[in-house]
Order: sequence, then C-alpha cells, then structure tokens
Amino acid sequence: MTKAELVAAMADRAGLSKAQAKDALDAFVASVSMSLKAGKEVRVLGFGSFVPIQRPAGMGRNPRTGEAVKLKASHTCRFKVGDTLKSVLNG
Repeated sequence: MTKAELVAAMADRAGLSKAQAKDALDAFVASVSMSLKAGKEVRVLGFGSFVPIQRPAGMGRNPRTGEAVKLKASHTCRFKVGDTLKSVLNG
C-alpha cells in the first residue's frame, strides 16, 4: 500500500477529505519521528510500539568486494507488533 492509497483508505473509513486524511497522516508521522528522535518509545495500544534503537560503531563487510568497512554509530527504530494486530494477522 502506498502513501496515497493509505490516505485514500483513511479518508474513506473516517469520513474525511483526502486533504484532511493526508494532514492527519503527516501529523502522525511527524509526531512519531520527533518522539523517536528524543529517544522516547511510541506505543499505539493494540497496534504496536515504535522503539528507538542506538546501533554502536563496528565493522562490516562490503558484499561485493569482501573488504572490511568501518560502520559509524547510528540511530534507528524497530516496530514491535501489538497483540491485537498480531491476532488480526494470524486470525
């Protein structure tokens, strides 16, 4: 599902215009991004949690040449699926 398809589905289900649904989705993404940047976990009950992760610096390999490469420390996030969503997917 693309962002445009998600916006259309949100607009249809919530009775919003596509512009309102796009604004709501953009606000959600911005809010989650700012919380993760601040190092805070974002939990959506029944859906899942976005958890900030700090990756330490280390060594990796270039898959094409096999050459060792230094990797910088970085920040990312993981998504943990909630029980309700898991039961929908497996139900």
